[in-house]
Amino acid sequence: QTGQQALLSGIDLQCYENNHSHRTEEMDMVRLLVRRGQPFSVVLQCTDHIPRLPDHQLNLILHLGKNNEVVLKVSDSQQDHGKWWFSQCNAQGEVMLTLHSPADAPVGLYSMTVVLLSADGQILEQTKSQTFYLLFNPWCKDDSVYLPSEELLQEYILNENGILYQGSWDDITTVPWNFGQFEKDVVDICFEVLDNSPAALKNSEMDIANRGSPVYVSRTITAMVNANDDRGVVSGRWDGEYSDGVAPTRWTGSVPILRRWSEGGGQKVRYGQCWVFTGVACTVLRCLGIPTRCITNYSSAHDTDANISVDYYFNDQLESVSEGRKDSIWNYHCWVESWMKRDDLPEGYDGWQVLDPTPQERSDGVFCCGPCPVNAVKEGEVGLKYDTPFVFSEVNADLVVWIVHPDGERIQVSQNSKVIGRNISTKSVYGDFTEDITANYKYPEGSMKEREVYKKAGRQVGQKNEGPGQLELFIKHAPAIHGTDFDVIIEVYNAGREDTDAQLIVTSNAITYNSIHRGECQRKTTSLTVPAHKAHKEVLRLQYDHYGACVSEHHMIRVTALLQPTDQDNIILQEINIPLKMPALHIKIIEKAIVSRKLTAHISFTNPLPVSLQGGVFTVEGAGLTEAKEIKTHGKIEPGQAVTVKFSFKPTRAGLRKLLVDFDSDILRDVKGEATVIVRTKMQNRNAVTEI
Repeated sequence: QTGQQALLSGIDLQCYENNHSHRTEEMDMVRLLVRRGQPFSVVLQCTDHIPRLPDHQLNLILHLGKNNEVVLKVSDSQQDHGKWWFSQCNAQGEVMLTLHSPADAPVGLYSMTVVLLSADGQILEQTKSQTFYLLFNPWCKDDSVYLPSEELLQEYILNENGILYQGSWDDITTVPWNFGQFEKDVVDICFEVLDNSPAALKNSEMDIANRGSPVYVSRTITAMVNANDDRGVVSGRWDGEYSDGVAPTRWTGSVPILRRWSEGGGQKVRYGQCWVFTGVACTVLRCLGIPTRCITNYSSAHDTDANISVDYYFNDQLESVSEGRKDSIWNYHCWVESWMKRDDLPEGYDGWQVLDPTPQERSDGVFCCGPCPVNAVKEGEVGLKYDTPFVFSEVNADLVVWIVHPDGERIQVSQNSKVIGRNISTKSVYGDFTEDITANYKYPEGSMKEREVYKKAGRQVGQKNEGPGQLELFIKHAPAIHGTDFDVIIEVYNAGREDTDAQLIVTSNAITYNSIHRGECQRKTTSLTVPAHKAHKEVLRLQYDHYGACVSEHHMIRVTALLQPTDQDNIILQEINIPLKMPALHIKIIEKAIVSRKLTAHISFTNPLPVSLQGGVFTVEGAGLTEAKEIKTHGKIEPGQAVTVKFSFKPTRAGLRKLLVDFDSDILRDVKGEATVIVRTKMQNRNAVTEI
């Protein structure tokens, strides 16, 4: 080759055109990001016309893997079905190469080299290698994540903002979340997460071969989002002690968490709880191209002995003796659903799959859960992988109440199959409101079909105490605003023909969303006689003086009422979870938002508590607007005092964007606010308003 002038001078990856047509332009414009199963074109620049075949031939070589361990030769004919191939079109001093990837190709970072061969197969010269990312393609009908609805894809792949639902089933509260899957470098961190999985570290070639499967990739992500077994991202903590990290309630999005993990060399980020794991998993899966949505299951059973019931134990005095026994009902529990084909299962289980990244139980020895077909949960097919019995139990367990006598004898006093798995919710694709998807998970309560499914899943059906007895118990409450005193009304109604004596015990406890008791606020015991067909009302006044000291960062009060008729061995239990209403943060942005031009937000907060607050911190972030920043307040914030801070930033991307703000202090946490802005490019702004 000496003395010959090089023919190939370089490759133009055409990032702008390709990323636009592959719907990745939000991620980057200077790097190539393409989706599998959809062709893309690069331009080979030559110093001269390439001599016609048969004298010379162009070849394309792809490498995949951290150390380029997987090598793929790209054929120049379409004959090899299901393999990479390319076609070429010669132009003036350039050749356009169009690459076609198979719709099941492994996702990842590829490097590509163009090689010029002589007629006898000698390498004459080759280009410097160039890299590109290949992602899943839900727009491609041959991809196993294909989702044939542009409306759904706008939400489940392209929307960088979302809402996570909290509170309780009858009082749903919202937390805005910034997924930020197209923010700078997030795609690199997502692949870094995959590269750090135990399977990848053990045998990277096998791991790469499996990365064509969304089942494999999504299962890996659920294990890697929590830091329980591996070099995972977020460390879970529920005990209220967060001083050596960030309290779970302070996060408003996934990007600061992913960046912190990556910059720390894979050190776990402290701390998360279920909605944080869910938000991070949703970011990673949307970024990789798997349609994903966040789900909240209210009154979620955490059933550790897999008997499909949650057991509550009380002694003769009706004091809880469940401690140490781990069954509990979480006010809510969050997970994600991802959309994919299940070629590894019999027909009928494609579509939405539950993936739960919160570390609860081990699956195949690792803390991960899913993918589990939502349809398998609905049909009670608990033998289908992965982790279907666990998810089935979360939405279908019975609540069983036992009395434990002093000699240790246990007597079952009530059983309720209607309280667990309620108002299963996700954000609607049509706006910022909930869509109830309970019907995807179960047949209507009490229907014949529901009973059939229970039987199939190995549940005993039709136990005692399902029907209403003579006495019925109801709990209602006045508006519960954090920092105020409010009344809870317990009503005992006698539906029978005779006056009935009973003992009523009402307790109020400060709890976390996953049922950890942080302290009893009040307890009241009353002996009463309820006349036939009449109601007895008992009022419990909840005072800030009582609950303020022990209320958790989830500002949740659980009121439990136990009613024991004097002459019967049965107990009626009613529980209500009351999320205390929080103040809102007010955010005002006066100017028009234009890319790269400074914008100022005024954020104000008024202390609603009758005590002063210290150590106040505002955290602000928003995809396309600003990375996460903290603004500290100085000194005390007295009761009723208003605080306003100013925050300036330069939007980076056009479109509808959300600025999310959290306020945190020593006593009051988890106060949220958001502002929506429409960001325009400088060009748009010039001719923005046409006079009418």
